[in-house]
Amino acid sequence: MQLSKTRLSEIESLPEDAIGTSEIPELDDGFWENADQILPENLLQIEPEVLEWFKRQGQDYHIRINAVLRAYMETHR
Repeated sequence: MQLSKTRLSEIESLPEDAIGTSEIPELDDGFWENADQILPENLLQIEPEVLEWFKRQGQDYHIRINAVLRAYMETHR
């Protein structure tokens, strides 16, 4: 279910004391020790300098990165 912008604004404007947390269990130290780390399948590490350069090219930098990688792939097929 997607929240409407109006409803989301209402929720965000609630004071903290109006939000009930009694049903949320306390997290003990063992919680994180026993948690499973789930990483996305297509995790890609890009050097910070390269990423910053692409970001300076505009907000759709991730599309440009993909285009460069696709062009390289197509050239080397």
